[in-house]
Amino acid sequence: MSRIPFPTVETMNEAQRAVYDDIVSGPRGRLVGPLRAVLHNPELAQRWQKLGEMLRFGTSLPPRLNELAILVTARHWNSQIEWFIHEQAALSAGLPQAIADEIKNCEAPGFTDPQDAAVYEFARQLLAHGTVAPPVYERIRSWFDVTGVVELTAVVGYYTMVSMTLNAHEIPLPDGAANPLVPPQRDGMQAVSKLAAISLEGITA
Repeated sequence: MSRIPFPTVETMNEAQRAVYDDIVSGPRGRLVGPLRAVLHNPELAQRWQKLGEMLRFGTSLPPRLNELAILVTARHWNSQIEWFIHEQAALSAGLPQAIADEIKNCEAPGFTDPQDAAVYEFARQLLAHGTVAPPVYERIRSWFDVTGVVELTAVVGYYTMVSMTLNAHEIPLPDGAANPLVPPQRDGMQAVSKLAAISLEGITA
């Protein structure tokens, strides 16, 4: 059960309803996840949902890589809803089920695609250390130029904010679904997973 109530269609004020209508008529199709909480501040919700729409559906990165970065972020923060929604999106975009399962289990993924491997390691390092080693950074930049590496960083940052909102308010999964991730390993007050580092050596196109 969530720690806070959520506005419903029946209880929304005019500003909340306008944002709600914009969300459900867009590519998401329904109001789920953190926007249920953020709708308490309609202006924040509107800006949030537009940023999220752009970073999920409008980057220059291939959808598979975008969704892969989101999965790495979801697993790092043990964000149940984020994983629940984006695992299927990643699989639909072409990510192999075996790779998704290995990330879910915090195992070193057996990548054969060099771009998948580099995006995984870029996101993993950024989440673990707050920065990215030069060779990994330059691999992303060489493929996707400055715009792509900036977008990838923004995707990881945005979905970290999403994860924190989901976790802090204990927002439940939609449709009564069960949690897809195992209970987190706890490090002090922070619940984080132990994603495995990988070597990019030998992974070539």
